[in-house]
Amino acid sequence: MRPSSSRRMAFVAVGLILIASASHSFGQTIRNITLEEAVELSLKNSKQLKLSQSNVDLAGLNIRQIKDNQLPSFSVSASYLRLNTPNINLKSSSDTSSGASSLHVNSVAYGMASASVPLFSGFRYKYSLESAKYLQEASRLDAETDRQAVIQNAIMAYSNLYKAKRSVDLVAENLVREHERVTEFTNREKNGIIARNDLLKATLQESNVQLTLMDAENDLKITTINMNLILGLPEDTQLAADSASFEVLKDAGNAMDWEQTALTHRKDMAAIAIRQKAAGSDIHVAKADLYPSVALTGGYVALSIPGFVTVPNAFNAGIGVSYNLASLWKTGSKIEEAKTRLYQLKTNEEILLDRVHLDINTAYYNYVLSKKKIEVYEKAVEQATENYRITKNKYDNSLVTTTELLDADVAQVQSKINFASAKADAIVAYKKLEQTAGVIN
Repeated sequence: MRPSSSRRMAFVAVGLILIASASHSFGQTIRNITLEEAVELSLKNSKQLKLSQSNVDLAGLNIRQIKDNQLPSFSVSASYLRLNTPNINLKSSSDTSSGASSLHVNSVAYGMASASVPLFSGFRYKYSLESAKYLQEASRLDAETDRQAVIQNAIMAYSNLYKAKRSVDLVAENLVREHERVTEFTNREKNGIIARNDLLKATLQESNVQLTLMDAENDLKITTINMNLILGLPEDTQLAADSASFEVLKDAGNAMDWEQTALTHRKDMAAIAIRQKAAGSDIHVAKADLYPSVALTGGYVALSIPGFVTVPNAFNAGIGVSYNLASLWKTGSKIEEAKTRLYQLKTNEEILLDRVHLDINTAYYNYVLSKKKIEVYEKAVEQATENYRITKNKYDNSLVTTTELLDADVAQVQSKINFASAKADAIVAYKKLEQTAGVIN
């Protein structure tokens, strides 16, 4: 064997050993996971959903604060003051000089307690509470929209994991064949059956496949890390997707039915309608400034000025009415602002409706295209496999060149990768259609 051939074979052998060891270490603790399990884990550990739920909680706290504002308010205060010896003149019908000289006030102590219960505030409480409840419901709908997005994201990541693993497997199988071909060609070249140029072509093909495998394994590692982050699993967890999840395809139906489904099931459509109701209530809240406020009040005062006066139990109760006259010319801008917000929401609803129509049709025709691609790629696999078989027979009979044989092998592998990817892409496309229609689960 020539020295260059020995070095080449040694390089190939070492390369295969490294690839095999890397693949083994990467797949030592593989966890098989189904699509349903992936979706369940993504929902359980999604940080986005936790953030969405916090928005719902904040909306609930806003309702609680509004209700708390209608509860009685109660305040207590007390003071003790030390004074110098003041000059006190008491004006009365009697002689004041003797009364003033007999007073020696050097301290004051008092305590007060007051309570207030709002009775009427221009319907501000009613409409503020109504608006807050609408906004809480809208937050729930937003959280449901985020939930559907998380499901779709998990499905897409699962699909990418499956495609990456399938690519690694197919390219690894191809590398084994290329290595066997190089071994075979080396023996033929030694015996003078084929030209050295053909051996070099086979060796170059093997090197290209080896590089392709490295890229595929790197993509698999990155895809796995991304999947682990989505599922809330340790970063070094090795995952394997279930190919059965991509075998069953559903009928596409028709675009009009999907549009009607979206109009009745899209959570963002429902949320913007709810927010319009909240904006209508906010208009009434702004108008509340035009009305007076009425409250039931009560209080208690205790006062002690040693040597002068003591008031131990002064109680008071009554009804207080307040009205800010400036609201007559200041409230108009608030009302117009509230009406403008309602108008913006109605306009946003029209924009969203147009986007729903476009999204539904885009998702629908993408799914239809994905199903057609599967049929084409399935035929392509059969054709590429048969083409390789025929080309191999012709090559064995010296009817085609080595380049044609290698090209047929590459086309066969690529067709299998395309077919596997098409099946995964079709499932993602259908789930995207369901998400766009608001019925993904």
